[in-house]
Amino acid sequence: MTDIIYEQPLNEKIRSSLRLEYLAEQLTYNFNHDHRHACFFPLFSLWELTERCDYRNDVLKDIDRQLALFNKWCLLPETDHQQASLLIEQLNTARADLANCPRLGQELKQDRFLMAIRQRFSMPGASCNFDLPQLHFWLAKPWSERQHHYQQWCEHFQPLLNAIKLLLKLVRETSTFEPTTAQGGFHQGDSSQPLSLIRVALPQEQNCYPTISGNRNRFAIHFVNFERHKHTDQMIDFKLAACR
Repeated sequence: MTDIIYEQPLNEKIRSSLRLEYLAEQLTYNFNHDHRHACFFPLFSLWELTERCDYRNDVLKDIDRQLALFNKWCLLPETDHQQASLLIEQLNTARADLANCPRLGQELKQDRFLMAIRQRFSMPGASCNFDLPQLHFWLAKPWSERQHHYQQWCEHFQPLLNAIKLLLKLVRETSTFEPTTAQGGFHQGDSSQPLSLIRVALPQEQNCYPTISGNRNRFAIHFVNFERHKHTDQMIDFKLAACR
């Protein structure tokens, strides 16, 4: 059976990180597949988010906290020092790349082509060839040339996205999936340590999906039947990871 993994952030920082990771995955997918003008939607969404929020300083602080934690662990004899040293190196690299990069998206404002089409993409159906002849011209270029352009545009955000991916990886690795059963389609959990992310792995054959709510110390999971759009009262077997 194939498991679908659902994730629910329990604080705003993880919520923002998951959104950025989602856009990063779309950028990668569009780089590897020719989706024509659809490739601009995640690019412009990421551009707008980084203009609205100063992610750089918050992410740098999170990296510093992780570095301090791993440096403390290195003093303990039972620590896997090889693995800890590797993670410290990755964190230092991500920190340096993010700290030294220009303001995110700032250089893209010098690109006349992107600036000309960006506003139109926020309007429904406004990317027709008569609205944006320059886009129509660009789409007629060979895929390899458009792919090269797209890579250059995406690279402006890579220092942030690489750091986000690494930090989320560390969060997910604070817990492993454990078999769990929801009696009557409901499960409730708590933790003495602050939680930041709930992960649920559920086989698609169950024909339901979880709705997750909670805070840093407590969470609840209701399973909803996809066909009936109602909470199920059946016993649901799933896997749960409560990440710190």
